[in-house]
Amino acid sequence: MEINLKQTYLGIELGSTRIKAVLINDRYETIASGEYSWENEYRDGLWTYELADAMKGIQQAYRQIKETVEASYGKKLDRVGSIGVSAMMHGYLPFNQHGEQLADFRTWRNTNTSEAAQQLTEEFQFNIPLRWSVAHLYQSIIDQETHINDIDFMTTLAGYIHWQLTGEKVLGIGDASGMFPVNPDTLDYETSMVDQFNHLLKGKNISYDLIDIFPKVLSAGEAAGQLTDVGAKYLDPSGDLQAGITVCPPEGDAGTGMVATNSIKEHTGNVSAGTSIFSMLVLEDHLTNYYKEIDVVNTPDGKVVAMVHCNNFTSDINDWVSMFEETFDLLGFKVDRHNLFTKLFESSLEADEKVGDLVHCSYYSGEPITNIDEGRPLFVRTPNSRLTISNFMRSQINAALATLKIGMDLLIDEEKVQIDNIFGHGGFFKTEKVGQQLLADALNTKVTLLDNAEEGGAWGMALLAAYHVKSHRQTLEDFLLKDVFKEVEEKVLAPTKEGVIIFNDYVEKYHSVLQLEKLAGNLLK
Repeated sequence: MEINLKQTYLGIELGSTRIKAVLINDRYETIASGEYSWENEYRDGLWTYELADAMKGIQQAYRQIKETVEASYGKKLDRVGSIGVSAMMHGYLPFNQHGEQLADFRTWRNTNTSEAAQQLTEEFQFNIPLRWSVAHLYQSIIDQETHINDIDFMTTLAGYIHWQLTGEKVLGIGDASGMFPVNPDTLDYETSMVDQFNHLLKGKNISYDLIDIFPKVLSAGEAAGQLTDVGAKYLDPSGDLQAGITVCPPEGDAGTGMVATNSIKEHTGNVSAGTSIFSMLVLEDHLTNYYKEIDVVNTPDGKVVAMVHCNNFTSDINDWVSMFEETFDLLGFKVDRHNLFTKLFESSLEADEKVGDLVHCSYYSGEPITNIDEGRPLFVRTPNSRLTISNFMRSQINAALATLKIGMDLLIDEEKVQIDNIFGHGGFFKTEKVGQQLLADALNTKVTLLDNAEEGGAWGMALLAAYHVKSHRQTLEDFLLKDVFKEVEEKVLAPTKEGVIIFNDYVEKYHSVLQLEKLAGNLLK
């Protein structure tokens, strides 16, 4: 099979546990991929990653793609049509005028910004979540950290990598909307709130304005720079990759998830389920009120999105599965981890109507939606509980979905948001029908999986890179609908009456256990 390297598109995404890169052809098929596993560290009371590990991971993922292209197609990967980078949204990455990092990267997982988030929310009358970049910045100023007067530039992880590749300090509008509120009409930071924030800075003896240190906002398809000689070496230290390749606006993982599931139209949405879980619902208009449980962000082309973001999802499940795996090892049986996950997930569908009266709380870190400052994974049962594998796994999965349900209920019950379809993607949906059905029951709405649902955010970023080259032809919405997804098969599951009743009953018990979770965070240090 022949490929034209000028008609291939490279997408890179730095997720919470995996850095992945994919190369797609002009039919939007993945022709090569690479990945690198990494983990955040809890250091000095904060969740962080080393940026050196990000560079190492990107280079390893790219090298795997390069080797595949040479082995499968007999070509040296020295060029592509366009490149795009996405990463975990939000967080704090400040630099001085020499480009030196001033503080450890503070990720979306940190919840140390409650004072700043509350003050800014009240000031703006707009929800500023704990993990947003502006909350981290303002908390650093409140805490009088020594570096705050030296900040010359701050950005997200995707914005940082893009800066290393191109020298451009820009950010896609979806990712930018996780730094600071964005106006969907001007497709830029909300001017009135920028003025309010700058007024607050003057009261703190800060000399710079917000716009001076934030990246420029770009929408999908806009010019975002080209790969420099330094950037080419950053990706490919061998020196084979040529400079001059166009690079599209960097985006957040929420935006790439929407692109990868064709859910950027109004009344559609998606649920991305992995280490964290979040839903994205595209709105016709602004919400009538603001809620601390709901972020208002934007699609990569600027539409308003209601985002329910939960910090915790599969970490607790993964640890329990690892323990089961270890048990088999002790008995001398080697089990395939993927098959173990599949069997355990499938068993959850056999749980009884009360889920054995078992309740989990899977919080590894704090959870703003439920006002939990520090996570302590809990498993609670009574002497009369029915502890079986089926009930145990259903309790685990229901607990992982419960926080998302709490946030989504606000949109549906209070704002009367119309949802035509929810698309699911992420590792949670790998076991056929199980995650999809349980999410449909939890949200009481149909859930759709595309037959490429496992492609993920790196593929979504590669699509944005392709759109960057073709954006003169059509809108992003039309590009996805008419070019990318026109022949993609959909698998749809509707909620079941019994499943909805079981989940709602579980959530009632879950609310009670949250009181124990708060107490555990205070007592177990």
